[in-house]
Amino acid sequence: MTERQKDRPWLMRTYAGHSTAEASNELYRRNLAKGQTGLSVAFDLPTQTGYDPDHILARGEVGRVGVPVSHLGDMRRLFQDIPLEQMNTSMTINATAMWLLALYQVAAEEQGADVSLLQGTTQNDIVKEYLSRGTHVFPPGPSLRLTTDMIAYTVNHIPKWNPINICSYHLQEAGATPVQEISYAMSTAIAVLDSVRDSGQVPEERFGEVVARISFFVNAGVRFIEEMCKMRAFGRIWDQVTRERYGIENEKQRRFRYGVQVNSLGLTEAQPENNVQRIVLEMLAVTLSKDARARAVQLPAWNEALGLPRPWDQQWSLRIQQVLAHESDLLEYEDIFAGSHVIEAKVDSLVADCLAEIDRIQEMGGAMAAVESGYLKGELVASHAERRARIEGGQDKIVGVNCFEQTEENPLTADLDGAIMTVDPATEAQTVERIVRWRAERQESSDRQGGGDPFVFPTVMQALDRLKEAAAGTENLMEATLECARAGVTTGEWANALREVFGEFRAPTGVSSAPVAVTAEEGTPMALVREKVARTAEDLGSGRLRLLVGKPGLDGHSNGAEQIAVRARDAGFEVVYQGIRLTPEEISSAALAEDVHCVGLSILSGSHSALVPDVLERLRTAGAGDVPVVLGGIIPNADAIALKAAGVAAVFTPKDFGITEIIGRIVDEIRKANKLDPLEVSA
Repeated sequence: MTERQKDRPWLMRTYAGHSTAEASNELYRRNLAKGQTGLSVAFDLPTQTGYDPDHILARGEVGRVGVPVSHLGDMRRLFQDIPLEQMNTSMTINATAMWLLALYQVAAEEQGADVSLLQGTTQNDIVKEYLSRGTHVFPPGPSLRLTTDMIAYTVNHIPKWNPINICSYHLQEAGATPVQEISYAMSTAIAVLDSVRDSGQVPEERFGEVVARISFFVNAGVRFIEEMCKMRAFGRIWDQVTRERYGIENEKQRRFRYGVQVNSLGLTEAQPENNVQRIVLEMLAVTLSKDARARAVQLPAWNEALGLPRPWDQQWSLRIQQVLAHESDLLEYEDIFAGSHVIEAKVDSLVADCLAEIDRIQEMGGAMAAVESGYLKGELVASHAERRARIEGGQDKIVGVNCFEQTEENPLTADLDGAIMTVDPATEAQTVERIVRWRAERQESSDRQGGGDPFVFPTVMQALDRLKEAAAGTENLMEATLECARAGVTTGEWANALREVFGEFRAPTGVSSAPVAVTAEEGTPMALVREKVARTAEDLGSGRLRLLVGKPGLDGHSNGAEQIAVRARDAGFEVVYQGIRLTPEEISSAALAEDVHCVGLSILSGSHSALVPDVLERLRTAGAGDVPVVLGGIIPNADAIALKAAGVAAVFTPKDFGITEIIGRIVDEIRKANKLDPLEVSA
């Protein structure tokens, strides 16, 4: 053992939140008691996208992938008996980040906390929402303004807070290569820093404080060497950009600060026990190298490809971190990769390629322009299509999926439906009832308040009018948002007020511009599927088969839907894909208007049991009940059985990784629905 002092471990988090604020609070306190050293809050999709639980788009989504926080009362309950002044809290929130920070600050004030001592992070990276995660609300310009105002406010009032976490995590989930991941994240950081600088809200001499509070949230995949080199390249480029573009001389302020969630994209439904070693390898990529070590780490659970992890599953992931940090000798040494010519050569290559791509994006007008033009989204869709093609072709091997598939019975999944946590469907109704009661009680309180000073105790309408006035002008929006939080405004009301001023934004899908990823040479599976598509269209007397790919509800994970759309297009389908965030009514109406031969729904958020039967019923009512509906997503086995009984023609889950095969099976369902004989062509 060396004589040097052992390094302090990174912050250990578990990404958690579900059902209700009370249930999540109990989970947080249990996790902290187990040795977790920071909180990482998962919000449900209505909270992330600015809707109240009783909005039509929130149906089936409340409390599913995170905790619903609709107003100050929910934030109080979420952190009850957790001293926020002593906590380091990460909140995965983007479009509504300003609103959630305001609720957090007011809840802390009510605890008696010194706001200037609050520590934590709001993700607040809207660019990656347009590209990969899909929880954006407002157009790029207003979204950048919200981010800019938040950064300026925190630097001046909550100096220990990280007001933005530039998030490349979801870029890799959407198929980004290491070069794309670094380049797009750095281009986002440049857009944000330029905006803060140009806003004039922070004096030039204090701009180093802005740079010092910028953090990053990255993905670590299973390609261990490449991922570790990626982090070293990230740090080198950040140091260069902040020094040369912004003139930051203080080395400490230029430090690349990042947290990590290791890769969930690579977790498999097939042989899910293999996910444990994948998670360990991915964690090593961001912890072994001292010079590129993460400041905070959160690990997914082994069963996330099956559904919502249980507390025990999350504990297992926490223990993985603790064993490495406290039992191994990792933290006793300097950087063990220093001087490696292999590592240095790989890092040099990544840096050169990334700087060239960053320059290309800057020539387009920067990250926001590249979002609006569709360039970034198109590149990601194409990259993801290439990755999927390599997996299906066997060039990229995934143990248990496309190789070494024979397996013993898995005791962890012997009770498949018991291997994940489920959210009681009654929770949504209770949450809706509670927000109705909140609105009524705050109104009674406002009525009793009478003629109080509206700038000290604003009513809901006064606070919202004040917010809209500020949004229509140029002042910082944080103070008006804090007034809304104190007045009892709800998440949906805050977002709707800004929608009135800013409008909404539907991001490019990237499907139409994606190149062909799987060729159709004679004898290939793709050629056989193309033949099935053409012969079926001919048998139906239709020029082309038409497939509607729909994303009902608020689930913004569109990668799978986009890949199905691209592959179906390449197989000869006419594809109707309108992007994310549609109601069952909008999807069924589009299916009727386009006279499609099949409807394909994609849902990964858990809302399938509420939304899919609605689509089926609307099609039946409209006389289109013979149009087959297929479903893809993270669908527990019991739910799949129930949905098939309700009329779904086929259910595809992550184990069905062959997209070309899926397209072939969709053609089979179209033939079956139209009473055509099966084709002998095998895909």
